[in-house]
Amino acid sequence: MLDQTFGRVYTKFKLHFYKQIFSRFEDREATLTTVESFCMEVIMALGEPTIAQFSHMMNLSTPNAAYKINSLVKKGYVERIQSTIDKREYRLRPTQKYIDYYNISYSYLHLVMERAKQRFGPDDLAKLEEMLQVVSDELMPEIQLPE
Repeated sequence: MLDQTFGRVYTKFKLHFYKQIFSRFEDREATLTTVESFCMEVIMALGEPTIAQFSHMMNLSTPNAAYKINSLVKKGYVERIQSTIDKREYRLRPTQKYIDYYNISYSYLHLVMERAKQRFGPDDLAKLEEMLQVVSDELMPEIQLPE
């Protein structure tokens, strides 16, 4: 039962995001492919990764990752920032164009959290936060995110 309920919540977040994205396609041509969208999600989650970090997370060869990154740079969704320490290293930074696209998803998350704050008391919210922290830190060790 718990797994079905959690799955429904996760699915509702995804469907809301897809609904918002597709509603915008009527006004303009879609510029990100599905794979590119996934790549951008990873870049956002990793917080300005290097190409090597990105390719490792995605299980891609470095040349394949670089090819995908080049496409995202050309479309204006990511920029390469040269390291001031090691001039050979570049960090991947999402542009404002992508951040606006990305915020479609997170605006709904914030709305749901505001509704939760109205529906539940402080003790319940604190327990929910504690439980989600345990799920993230202890039960999902395969995925490490920057703090």
